[in-house]
Amino acid sequence: MADDDDRTVEAAGCVLWRRSPADGGLEICLVHRPKYDDWSHPKGKLKRGEDALAGALREVEEETGRRAVPGAPLPTVRYLADGRPKRVRYWAAEAAEGTFTPGTEVDRVLWLPPAAARDRLTQPRDRALVDALLATLRRT
Repeated sequence: MADDDDRTVEAAGCVLWRRSPADGGLEICLVHRPKYDDWSHPKGKLKRGEDALAGALREVEEETGRRAVPGAPLPTVRYLADGRPKRVRYWAAEAAEGTFTPGTEVDRVLWLPPAAARDRLTQPRDRALVDALLATLRRT
């Protein structure tokens, strides 16, 4: 079904993590999108012809103000958005330098321990990405 493939919205993002400045524990960055009033991982649609990893890193920087050091690929998430199939490719990414500035697309970021991040995420499909990140970090 070629026309189904043509209709698929391609997107990419990262499960952004850091070591807590307070205690060195793992923290995961979640973004709040006021348009949807939800908490999710930083992600967004790819530009035409854009490499998925490059797009994921661009979206992280646009939404969180942070540069990111990419790590292992994480599971791809597929779902329907406005009646169209959407495919979001994800990577683990360690947060680097940068400063968050609230905007219209993302108005808040939270750095939370993994269990709290899982609870705060709006979509159940995003919770599995926290587990995938933890499994990836355990292997390194």
